[in-house]
Amino acid sequence: MRLYGFDRYGGAQVQRFFDVPDPTPGPGQVVVRLAAAGINPADIKVRDGARQGTVPVQLPMAMGREAAGVVESAGSATELVEGELVFGSTAAGFGALSELVVLDTAQTAPVPDGVSVEQAACLPVASGTAWDALHELALRPGSTLLVLGAGGGVGTSATQLGRHLGLRVVGVAGPAKQQLVEGMGAVHVRSGDGFVDRVRAAAPDGVDAIIDAVGGSVLADAATLLRVPGAIRSAAAPALAAELGGAGVTRRRSSAVYAEVAALVADGVLAPIIAATYGFDEAADAVAAVETGHATGKTVVRGPRPSPEPR
Repeated sequence: MRLYGFDRYGGAQVQRFFDVPDPTPGPGQVVVRLAAAGINPADIKVRDGARQGTVPVQLPMAMGREAAGVVESAGSATELVEGELVFGSTAAGFGALSELVVLDTAQTAPVPDGVSVEQAACLPVASGTAWDALHELALRPGSTLLVLGAGGGVGTSATQLGRHLGLRVVGVAGPAKQQLVEGMGAVHVRSGDGFVDRVRAAAPDGVDAIIDAVGGSVLADAATLLRVPGAIRSAAAPALAAELGGAGVTRRRSSAVYAEVAALVADGVLAPIIAATYGFDEAADAVAAVETGHATGKTVVRGPRPSPEPR
């Protein structure tokens, strides 16, 4: 089979297609025929080597860590069956941009009726992170949530899910994303110099919590807006969030949670924002688009065969 990934750590120059043997599922694993995969900023960090010690890598390693596809074979200790359309997180040491993808069955769920494979493929990382962050913050309806990077994958999910929970959401994003943010029911605040003053104008009484997908000085400055210090969950800079009294996002990554998020999509509560979809042979372009750091919503790569239609 073919996979698109890397055989050593480094920049974009280490990426290419590899021909490798077909995988065999181990206990608690399934092999799926790729229908779609999501690409995320964290995937760049894995390729660069910045996640050594936290993300297991078997070289050559496919890029990406979330996918949807039809089960081709299943190992022991799983209830998933051949021919079932599923989505989930890749098993330890495996990536997603591969004709055949190894998924961890403890982090895999069926694709429900009415949810496309492209939508399902981009739920585990961004939408799952946002849902876990909101679960941890446990804000009361009417609370004000500040989302940093509201136009990205985590940000668009946090914004929509926050509104679903009855929160007032203030979303910081570039001017080109104003219509998107406001269309999700949030108050848009332009990012860049002076954004703190603009948030204060939008939320004069301060904010109750922050979900961060930017990090750095943006997070540090935004923390001054909190009514009560520490109500921060950061997907971009967990160490800085901890210094500010908050934390990173503790990911649950379970089949039950993924099924819960997918049901929200099926019910029309959450609509994953997919800005661009690429063919399998265009994998390099998909990774490059994410690596700019300015992608809107999610970037998805289709499998080399036609994707199954939503049921």
